[in-house]
Amino acid sequence: MAHFAQLDDNNVVTQVIVVSNDDTTDSKGVEAESIGVAFCQKLLGAETNWKQTSYNGNMRGNYAGIGYTYMSNVATLGVGSTDIFISPQPHNSWSIGITTASWYPPSTPVMHLN
Repeated sequence: MAHFAQLDDNNVVTQVIVVSNDDTTDSKGVEAESIGVAFCQKLLGAETNWKQTSYNGNMRGNYAGIGYTYMSNVATLGVGSTDIFISPQPHNSWSIGITTASWYPPSTPVMHLN
């Protein structure tokens, strides 16, 4: 089974669906994201936007969930090219991990007793 995330105009995930491997592979049994995207568009509208996501995290950093944002070619995460799903920021003070695509709380100062 393959999983595909539908994106709105702001690249925010609006739904995630499961697609049979039969609908993501060519006649030789080779899986291709483009085949799965074409299936999703045929099923739910030619103008819809889809990206494949991996339930076990093998692609695009995180498994997409509703409200997640798909980011591509963004240098702000410390890499030249991104191709990831990022969960919503839990609090304004939290920062994204450069190598993990996960949110982290601000550092808490360590208090020392003299």
